[in-house]
Amino acid sequence: MIDIIVSKLLILPGILIGLSVHEFAHAYVAYKLGDDSQRFQGRLTLDPTKHIDPLGFLFLLLVGFGWAKPVMVNSRMFKNPQRDDSLVSVAGPLMNLITAILFTVILGLVLIFIPNSSQITDIVITIITGIIQINLVLMVFNLIPIPPLDGHHIFGNIFGAPVWNFYYKYADMLRIGLMLLIILGGTSFIISPIVESTYEFLISNMLKIVSGII
Repeated sequence: MIDIIVSKLLILPGILIGLSVHEFAHAYVAYKLGDDSQRFQGRLTLDPTKHIDPLGFLFLLLVGFGWAKPVMVNSRMFKNPQRDDSLVSVAGPLMNLITAILFTVILGLVLIFIPNSSQITDIVITIITGIIQINLVLMVFNLIPIPPLDGHHIFGNIFGAPVWNFYYKYADMLRIGLMLLIILGGTSFIISPIVESTYEFLISNMLKIVSGII
């Protein structure tokens, strides 16, 4: 029981950081593109309390699937709604990737400057590794082109009316299908290979990234 609690505590920073940077990126890009409502909604912050949905966070922590408080975007404020909606949608996953890269650099610095293993060092490495992996999972998962994920906005804006009409007609069925896919573990077959290969690429190139900085 203690081991389970400890493992949950170790992934907690990754969850808080991953969800916060994802939703902040949506809000910030929407704001920069003309949607002033983000400022009034209090979403232009990295404060987790502004982005975390309590129930979604609890589910994510306990069963590995959950959700954040979605950023409500007013696309009528955009000068180019189709393009700007795509930019807002891709901002979240992109920020997760940037965060994963940043913490890969931090991991490299820790391994270089604190080479001797200790219990504290091992805990720090475990937390950083979790942050990297969780951000990669959020990036790939949200790019799946099924409502309500970010990927369906990007996919619809690229391929236009036929795709949007399909989403509109079958939105409820697609959402139920996504839920079943998650519950049955089907999403792991989709995202795990991409997450694992991206993680391995970042880690294998970590020393090059760090050496380029220092």
